[in-house]
Formats: sequence, C-alpha cells, structure tokens
Amino acid sequence: MNFEELYTQIDTANRMAEAATAFLASLRSEQAAKAQMAFDNEAARHDWHYIPRDRLGLSLNEMEAHQRDKAFALLDTGLGEQARSKARAIMSLEPILAEIEGPERRFARDPDLYDLVIFGTPGGETTWSWRFEGHHISVNYTIVNGSFVAPTPIFFGANPAQVRHGDREGLRALKEEQDLARDLLASLDGEQKKVAIISADAPDDILTRNVPRVGEEVQIEGLLLKDMTASQRNVATTLIDVYITRLPDPIADVQYNKLKSTSLDTAAFAWAGGVNRGEGHYYRLLGSTFLAEYDCTQNEANHIHAVWRDLT
Repeated sequence: MNFEELYTQIDTANRMAEAATAFLASLRSEQAAKAQMAFDNEAARHDWHYIPRDRLGLSLNEMEAHQRDKAFALLDTGLGEQARSKARAIMSLEPILAEIEGPERRFARDPDLYDLVIFGTPGGETTWSWRFEGHHISVNYTIVNGSFVAPTPIFFGANPAQVRHGDREGLRALKEEQDLARDLLASLDGEQKKVAIISADAPDDILTRNVPRVGEEVQIEGLLLKDMTASQRNVATTLIDVYITRLPDPIADVQYNKLKSTSLDTAAFAWAGGVNRGEGHYYRLLGSTFLAEYDCTQNEANHIHAVWRDLT
C-alpha cells in the first residue's frame, strides 16, 4: 500500500470513528447497551443477513430525530453518493411492499426497521467495526488498528425491483445492476454466450447467501474478460464500477487499485437463467480479489439481491 492509499484509509477510518463516537455519545444508557457490543463477539459480528428478521443493534424506530441523523451520518461515511440515494430508495420500498403483500403479509414492512450496531470502541488505533442493516441492506465495515478499512460485504436488494403501480411507478432502485449486465449479455456473440451462460436455470438466490467469508460457494466460470472484445470488456468493467462505487470515493479508489494490481483478464462473467426480460436470471463477476453477485428470480423475477465482496 502506497502513502496516498494509507493516508486515504486513515482519513476514512477517522471520519467513521468520529461519526460512530458522536452517535454513541447521543444515546441514553439503555440505548447504548443495544447499540454497542464487544468486538471479540465474532458470532454476533459475523451474523449478517439481508432478510427480514430480528437484528442486533438499535433500530431507527428506537431513536430520536437527532440520533437518527447521527446514525445516517455514520452510514454515509461508508457509502458513495449514488449508493446513499440507492439505500434511501431501498428503504422507501418497504411501505410499497407492505401494500403489495396486504394484511396477510408474514413480516413487518417498515422503513424504520433498520439497525445500527457498533462492535468495539471507535477511534485511536483500535480495531472495531460497524453494521447498518435491515431488509435488503447490509453495510459492514471493519477498521483495523485505526488505519485499514475493510468494506465487506455491501449488500443491496430491491423488492419490487421495479415499482409497477402507484405514485412511484417506474422506480428501480437497482437499475444499473440489472441493465448493464443485460447489455453485456446482449453484446456477446453466439459462441461467447455458450461460454457465459453456465445454466439455463437461475438459482433462487445469490449462491453466497450470508456466509461470513466466501469459500467454495462460487468458482471462476463463464466468459473470461480476456476473451471479450474491448467494448464488451468496457461494459463489464463499468458494471464492476457500479458495485465498487457503492463505497465512498477514497475506499473505492483503493478497491480499483487492488483490481488493477491483479489481472482482470482472469475474472469471469457468468449468467444463469432466462435471457428475456421478465424471466428469472442470475449473474456474477468473479475475480481473484472480488465478487459482484446478483440474482433476480423471486416474485416473478421482480426482486433483486446484489452483493459486493472484497475476497481479501
């Protein structure tokens, strides 16, 4: 890591620590007891998920307005500008989903059912982490020795993927994740598609689900970037950019440099499922240091799960 990258990491770590400290300082004792846990509680720290369920931490609906502002200030230190808008859009889908599901719905659908939890003590040269999470959002950061920022996993989902009724008809919170992959698939010739499409059937979810560390769930399959034309490779790297720019600019730059230091030639684009709109589909871009994985099969292929993982 060069000096500029080290400075970037320390600066981001400091901003996260300042925001986390301000959030914790705003809490009453009973709130702080829910919002902060020991860093060495690995079982809790690794227990992330994107489904509706009970969660660790303090939820937005348990916070006062000034505390919510500080919670979002911490969240925003971990997201790029477009990702901040996407996160708010995803949260705003909960009332729409409640209307679609009706009174017989199995889960509460509430844009305030998102929790913030901090593991350890932010600041200085300590190692600590934080997670902002609820239905279809899981943002996880670990700060090592106050100077190294590990951004993974960053999960976004959307249900509905495209709003089909009401005042917000047409809203697509994860539009780029879907459209660029379709553009890439459509640009492939017949032989390339035979290689890229690894199955006629899409899995019912991302294969890595909520594992704390990616292992044998996925492997390099599909069409290697080195076997794409220049224009196809440009679309593929633009799609990777969509996932990397979920991160704040300084950390996204570090991720870019990490990709450049390893050969993107050996990364591969794999597709499974239908190729026509409205059909369930899945894809992933997998390299030696990263994974962008996406699935859209549930609810008549109008329900997206999409995650970015730094495999290192």
